[in-house]
Order: sequence, then structure tokens, then C-alpha cells
Amino acid sequence: MADAYRMNRAKFRSWHRGTREADYTMGGFFDRYHASWGEAELAWFEALLDEEDVDILAWVFGSEAVPERFAGELMELMQRLDYVEIPR
Repeated sequence: MADAYRMNRAKFRSWHRGTREADYTMGGFFDRYHASWGEAELAWFEALLDEEDVDILAWVFGSEAVPERFAGELMELMQRLDYVEIPR
């Protein structure tokens, strides 16, 4: 399991992106998958959190090609968007 402090920080950052779309995309992804993450997965997510929301959403929604450094299994999971739950 990855470092608890870093996990808590990643959770906060994923849910406080600045736009509702980015919050639900990043926060929902974190909530669904973080429990199984090790160091490599957490490091990938932390690096992704440093990117601009507009770029992340373009990669997730498929309107822009995913950079090689973010391509792979985690991005493929993120692109499914089956983890987004918008409260009513």
C-alpha cells in the first residue's frame, strides 16, 4: 500500500480541481481505484494531478492523444468513465 499521507493529499487534490467535471473525473477515479494502488500507481496519479484539467479531460474523453507517459492500464480505466457518480 502506498504512503497514507500521499494518498490523503492525492484524494484532496483530485476532488478540488476547480471545475465540477474535473472533480468528478479525478475524484471519482481516485475513490474507485486507490485502494489497490501501490507506489507506481500513486506516482502516476500524482504526476497526472500536476497536469492542467483541460488536458486531462481531453485525454480522458478522447479528443486528444494521451501522452506516452500517461498511456497504459490506468488511463484506460480512467477513459471508461464508469466510476463517475453525480449526486442529485
